[in-house]
Amino acid sequence: MNAGRAPSITASGLCKSFGEAPVLDRVDLTVAEGTVFALLGPNGAGKTTIVRILSTLIKADSGEASVAGHDLLGDPDGVRAAIGVTGQFSAIDALMTGEENLRLMADLHHLGRVAGQARIAELLERFDLADAGRRPASTYSGGMRRRLDLAMTLVGSPRVIFLDEPTTGLDPRSRRTMWDSIRDLVASGVTILLTTQYLDEADHLADRIAVLDHGRIVAEGSAEELKRRIPGGHVQLQFATPEAMRAAVDLLDAGSRDDERLLLQVPGDGGVSSLRRLLAQLDDADVEVEQLSIHTPDLDDVFFAVTGHPTAEQAGVG
Repeated sequence: MNAGRAPSITASGLCKSFGEAPVLDRVDLTVAEGTVFALLGPNGAGKTTIVRILSTLIKADSGEASVAGHDLLGDPDGVRAAIGVTGQFSAIDALMTGEENLRLMADLHHLGRVAGQARIAELLERFDLADAGRRPASTYSGGMRRRLDLAMTLVGSPRVIFLDEPTTGLDPRSRRTMWDSIRDLVASGVTILLTTQYLDEADHLADRIAVLDHGRIVAEGSAEELKRRIPGGHVQLQFATPEAMRAAVDLLDAGSRDDERLLLQVPGDGGVSSLRRLLAQLDDADVEVEQLSIHTPDLDDVFFAVTGHPTAEQAGVG
């Protein structure tokens, strides 16, 4: 957990089955206040089930949890008052305008006419929807709908937000806009639990990441911590002549090689000290390298290593 930050979400031993099929198997979570915690996992791993349990939509079969200091079973109303939820599918009413959708949420939160109108105007401006506020939501693009969806989640100023695959189906520009909104929320002290199948999303946004597979957390840590667990890092050297490459092969404990392109892979973690030693070896032996690049495992490698499945992106699943 992030040093010095109190836990905003805790869960211990969460279990859930639907019929005879176990979905969660003794899941433990700790999410620090004012951070992004990403849950990764293949389809059916249990990500959405965790969100539904922690947001009080369904009950766990066993285990304990608290959200924003409220016990999930003992004070579900306190949990609901402290959270916001943006699901995989937009919750907006397409027949209503953006402003009317927000006003409905303001009424549900009992904000009152003056306070509600001020909050609506603030959120429309914040999410770049002011000009579209009086248009029917049916005319909005996918990115605009997701921004309106998130704005509706924020009407009640939640301390904890559950984002269940919020950028699925968005174009790259809309995804980046959503990422910026998430960063702004965290900077203001909001805690976010994010489920996603986009590993670059978790890499860019999350302070900590947990990989869920078959209802269990099989790996947890920061993106960099998870990447360091996976072997396979290497330095790729390219040479100008076959003679230089042969000299490097004789000198180094090399991995794979490509004689046609004069490429040589040398196992390494990409650290500065190991790279300095490698270059010193080559320099002492008067072996000239034309180009050098460092390759380290990414979250795709982590995901495959701990689950045995390719990511949705690798498998070509949208």
